[in-house]
Amino acid sequence: MPQTRIGISGWRYLPWRGTFYPKGLQQRLELEYASNVFTTIEINGTFYSLQRPSSFQLWHDTTPKNFVFSAKGPRYITHMRKLNQVEEPLANFLASGILCLKEKLGPILWQLPPNFAFNPERFDTFFKLLPRNTAAAAKLATKHTEKLKGRAWTKTDKNRPLRHAVEVRHHSFHCDEVIQLCRKHNIAIVIADTAGKWPYIDDITADFLYLRLHGHEELYVSGYTEAGLDLWSKRIRKWQKARDVYVYFDNDAKVKSPRDAENLSRKLGLQARNPADIPAVPEDAGGPAREQWPATQKNPRPKKPPTKK
Repeated sequence: MPQTRIGISGWRYLPWRGTFYPKGLQQRLELEYASNVFTTIEINGTFYSLQRPSSFQLWHDTTPKNFVFSAKGPRYITHMRKLNQVEEPLANFLASGILCLKEKLGPILWQLPPNFAFNPERFDTFFKLLPRNTAAAAKLATKHTEKLKGRAWTKTDKNRPLRHAVEVRHHSFHCDEVIQLCRKHNIAIVIADTAGKWPYIDDITADFLYLRLHGHEELYVSGYTEAGLDLWSKRIRKWQKARDVYVYFDNDAKVKSPRDAENLSRKLGLQARNPADIPAVPEDAGGPAREQWPATQKNPRPKKPPTKK
């Protein structure tokens, strides 16, 4: 049966402490808490740097059964190389430990920069390169470079389907050729609410849907009104009849995303647990369950929304 999952993009934000997260909750327990409120979370750290297998293993082990992560593909592939000659960096990403998520690995998100226009040949080549199951991903991971020597993970416990979604941010993508190319490769075009800044495309191009809600009036900042959430609820009810639907709120600047995600979940009858009912996590419950950022970048969220990647 198709499933609908609603969650948040990332989980480690200072303003959330004492607001969404209870006062006094240790930082290392934030993922455990958030994953008991939502059924899915989008991993942001994979966009900024290669993680380690130990981190993915910990994230898998400290989240509930039937929980699913999505993961953002590295910006080195999308923003720096712009999908050009990316087999080695793709192998490095797949070897960084993402397969340690096992059954909790959901779609992989490829977020493109706003200055990257549609290039049919480059996109077709990239889509053909993407593995469509974890066995193929493990095989490609073996082609990793020396950069991951001694810290690579190149195996899967079971062969599972692997899905991909692409978020476009240049208006040249608003054309039939893009739709047909994505349908050919079963790649979901992200349905993105971006306060009108970037293209809104709601064509269904894959066997699942991937939504990112960045704020309707002000990018990354504004929350959603009851009427706005009712509208999204109505759309999702139509889409969820035949396909899995993943929805991530990315309007985190003012602690809007967890609240909006909870409210939309309730409207769709998907709220599994009330945060107040979540039992306390033991003090000795493992190591730090946090997203890993580059050492020089403690908070990857830019202060000014227009500069965000």
